[in-house]
This record gives sequence, structure tokens and C-alpha cells, in this order.
Amino acid sequence: MASHRGRNTRYCLNGYRIMWLFVFFDLPTSTKEYRRLYTAFRKNIMDDGFNMLQFSVYTRHCASRESMLVHIKRVQKLVPKEGQVTILQITDKQYSGMINILGRVREALAPAPSQLELF
Repeated sequence: MASHRGRNTRYCLNGYRIMWLFVFFDLPTSTKEYRRLYTAFRKNIMDDGFNMLQFSVYTRHCASRESMLVHIKRVQKLVPKEGQVTILQITDKQYSGMINILGRVREALAPAPSQLELF
């Protein structure tokens, strides 16, 4: 919600402003050097706050679109020359509709972080 008077702007945190980033990657591992690059990429995105959802699928909660853009740029700088990396951005509202099935049992997704991210 933005204030229309003066320069003060307030934002209401809601399911359409809070974002989730998905990073999908398929990187070669056929040589020792490729495995080293794969491991470095994976470690670096985890250091940036991404968590493994599935093998080669990582997610990160972002409190705003501005935060999301920062993390997209960081991932782009980490991508090795070989392989494919795809970044998908969705709203928290869309994320809440995801169904996670383990075997034949449906389980609720882990709740979104309760900590407010400032940077």
C-alpha cells in the first residue's frame, strides 16, 4: 500500500509482492574440471540463501522484487560457460499453491521464512 501524500511510501507485505526464485540447472559432470565447476556453482548459490528443493532445483525466498533482482544478478554471474541454468520467478501467492508429493503421500511445503529481509 503506497501513501499518496508526501514522499513517505509504505509497502504492505502480501502474497503478490513477496517473491520466490527457482534456479534449475543442468551442468556437465563428465570431467574433474566440470565436477569442480558444478560443485562451486551449487555451493555459491547455497551461500546466497538458496535451498535444495530437488536435485538441481533450488529455491530462495525474496521479500521484494528489488531483492529478487539482486539475487538474479548474483546467480547470472556464477553460471559456468558450459551447461544450462534457468531462473524462474513466482509470487508467494503462486508458491503457496504448489503441491509437494513424496512417494504417494502429499505433504505441506515448509512455511515461508518469518524473518523480514531488509537487503
